[in-house]
Amino acid sequence: MLGIYENFPINVHRVIRLIATISNKTLQRTLVQCLEKINNENLRLQDVTSPSTSDCTVAFEFGIADGNIFNYLESEEMQRVLEEIRRAPLRIMDFFCALRYYKERNGKKYPLKFDYYLFRLIFNTGSVEALIFHERGPRHVPPEDLINLVIEKINQFYSRRVLKAV
Repeated sequence: MLGIYENFPINVHRVIRLIATISNKTLQRTLVQCLEKINNENLRLQDVTSPSTSDCTVAFEFGIADGNIFNYLESEEMQRVLEEIRRAPLRIMDFFCALRYYKERNGKKYPLKFDYYLFRLIFNTGSVEALIFHERGPRHVPPEDLINLVIEKINQFYSRRVLKAV
């Protein structure tokens, strides 16, 4: 079933409650477009969190759940999800996120250990609950900073803040 990961962990590392001032359908469309766009970005670690290591970049790989698997959010998958949301907004959306870290030395990139996160968004009228599970990795980006990045990117789509943490 699109959007739901059947093996999502019961015990999570962080729960964040959010207030949304737009409809769930609009928010979900924006979220999917935002995550697809983030998949194509390389950011400096200090732009995402307080860096634990200097001269480090981070690349994101977001995927959306579909039963027991996650599909990488590229343009074709994004269109499939947007079509599903157009029919009816989803109640739950589960995502996998791999954060790939690279240290730069002498003009060359060297990979560091990656972080792997699962997060679930539960949509209610006017609010969203984010459940975050850190599967493994060095945790260079804490769970709350990952969600804050997503909130920030969503809010950049609009002239006012449409999503904020409670």
